Amino acid sequence: MPTLGVSVRKIRTILRLHYESKLSQRQISRSLKLSIGAVNKYLARAISAGLGWPLPDECQDDTELLKRLQACEPAGVSTLASTIDFTFIHQELRRKSVTLQLLWEEHKLKNFTAISYNHFCLLYRQWKKTQPQSMRQTHKAGDKVFVDYAGPTLEIIDPDTGEIRKAQIFVGVLGASNYTYAEATWTQQLPDWIASHRRMLEFFGGVPALIVPDNLRSGISKACRYEPDVNPTYAEFIDHYGTAVLPARPYKPKDKAKAENAVLIVERWIMARLRNDTFAGLTQLNHAIAELIKDLNNRAFKKMPGSRFSVFKEIDQPALRPLPTHPYQFMQYKKARVHIDYHIELEQHYYSVPYQWIGKEIELRFSPEIIECWCQGKQIAVHVRSYRKGSHTTLADHMPKAHRKHMEWTPGRFLNWSSQVGTATTRLVKHLLECKPHPEQGYRSCLGLLNLSKRYGSPRLEKACERAWELGARTRRSVDSILSHNLEEHPIANEKITISKLPLQHENLRGKKHYH
Repeated sequence: MPTLGVSVRKIRTILRLHYESKLSQRQISRSLKLSIGAVNKYLARAISAGLGWPLPDECQDDTELLKRLQACEPAGVSTLASTIDFTFIHQELRRKSVTLQLLWEEHKLKNFTAISYNHFCLLYRQWKKTQPQSMRQTHKAGDKVFVDYAGPTLEIIDPDTGEIRKAQIFVGVLGASNYTYAEATWTQQLPDWIASHRRMLEFFGGVPALIVPDNLRSGISKACRYEPDVNPTYAEFIDHYGTAVLPARPYKPKDKAKAENAVLIVERWIMARLRNDTFAGLTQLNHAIAELIKDLNNRAFKKMPGSRFSVFKEIDQPALRPLPTHPYQFMQYKKARVHIDYHIELEQHYYSVPYQWIGKEIELRFSPEIIECWCQGKQIAVHVRSYRKGSHTTLADHMPKAHRKHMEWTPGRFLNWSSQVGTATTRLVKHLLECKPHPEQGYRSCLGLLNLSKRYGSPRLEKACERAWELGARTRRSVDSILSHNLEEHPIANEKITISKLPLQHENLRGKKHYH
């Protein structure tokens, strides 16, 4: 399926972050690891196609969305921009209660243009980028939460082993109110990283527009000043909560000044107070941290009225977006190639996918409970997670037709079929099923007998099985040989073979004295 240069999922995310999250193009480009020009191009195409957010029902299909975007070339920006006095608009926006919506309506009345409001906003943002801007950070209500880990750790006793372990301290702080959250985890790895984010948002009771982490490997797969690469699991978590991630630039501590300050406060006001206490497990430690965090958030500011909690209630909390109905379920990602037996491997267990995908590289999305297989944006298989190494989880629907027919056979079905042929065939079928370590290993031989009955007829097969049994050649190959040489009607010689006993004394026998 042709694309416009990026995945359809990223195009959808661009539209969501632009229209729903109200992020700038620069923020979107940094969040999604795209150039600003690419973000500009996709937004311009979407505006020309009359697409906003949420997308209409007909554009839920990836193919239809791409068709709409490819069919629309964006209008000439320079021509439209020349008709608008952006300097006047920029000055008017500094006035209280003046919005771009109001300015667009006034411009439309004066110039009688058919430019849409979305396109008007896009042109203004493009002009604004060309103007000198102050880099001073101003934090709006409900806009950003800064997250990081404290450098020092706390020692606690592992209740399972009794050994002393070091706990990591996760810290999150809202930009506008400085409302702070902290907790202890065993590691900084991806599962703990995601779980700490989830509990932090539940503590806030809502979701900010942006999450600003440091370039920790658990969240950011590739740190870059301009185009950081977000871990797929972290990206899915961000999408689930309807927010965006904007990693701090490497070696730019001012980007995360709030987090640095919050970490310093947690180290001084919480960790220092707990340094001499002994805790048996994370639960006890986190209970103590929660009490001290409550005290910290209710402590009055020194240079301005109120506290972190009061400012949070007044400013940040009303601006936060509601939490989703269901919390995020932790999922991990991995690339895998479908083997020739239409199975993929995850931690030494094998799961089936439809045989049509043999040789294709697919994406695995898995949790401790389930595993999902995706290819080209389509879910092709779902399995319950198994931890039996070396075993297979196979669905019949994934098999080729010939393999499926083989799997439909059972020992009972083979025995019912053989009983209709004759007693000799039944006896041989039982032998083939019982002589193997597992009955399924004898299925192929029994299926071979079934094919022989179709080729030579049941009466001849019965006689051939009887002859093979009497000869002691109790295999499918022997029965096939008998039938192909027309030997099933030949009588078996009944002469007894006499075996003479060796004499006790013989001229060629030497006694034990010979070797002394």
